[in-house]
Amino acid sequence: MAIYDTEEEQLEQLKKWWEANQTSLIAGVVTAIVLVSGWNLWQNHQLDKRNQASQMFQQLLESAAKDNGESTEKLAERLPAEFPGTAYANYAGLQQAKAKVQKGDLEGAKAVLEKEIKNTDSDELRHVARLRLIQLLLVTGKYEEGLQLIAQVDPAKSEGFSASYDELQGDLYVALDRIDEARSAYQSAVRTGQATPLTQFKLDDVATQTSAAPITAN
Repeated sequence: MAIYDTEEEQLEQLKKWWEANQTSLIAGVVTAIVLVSGWNLWQNHQLDKRNQASQMFQQLLESAAKDNGESTEKLAERLPAEFPGTAYANYAGLQQAKAKVQKGDLEGAKAVLEKEIKNTDSDELRHVARLRLIQLLLVTGKYEEGLQLIAQVDPAKSEGFSASYDELQGDLYVALDRIDEARSAYQSAVRTGQATPLTQFKLDDVATQTSAAPITAN
């Protein structure tokens, strides 16, 4: 602002500047207030939504703990419908699959797990759902399908789950009576340092079967 000779001139210039710019200034302030208020309302809405989803998920866990399959399944269906895109919705899918297994609806459980693998944004949940699906395929005798599912896993993205995949691969090979391949899979699981004592027991068992195999003459 230029330097004026008197205070009256300065005040007159400020008055003219205000008259020329007051509309845009007021509009800018109002817009800022609306944006901040809208953001706060959205944040509060999202927090309230997460709290509601959390409460429903807690009800789901309590229902599952009481082995109330019907209630568990209904809550598991409501959660993703009412709170899509939340982690609780994905976890609900795992509980829904478990409830279907408990009531003998294995095909229904398979469909739920396949949906979770396809739709979840969480790599961890995707691995958990895939491992449960492979276990289900093992139980239902779909061994080759289980092996194909394992073959689709990117080893570079399965850190923390590789031992579980290797162990299940060994189980599938045992079911197919492919003992040498089962032994290699169990050995791979043990080498990760994350295998359970049961894996070592399985490895010892197939090693015994291999050593006990009769040698045939040519």
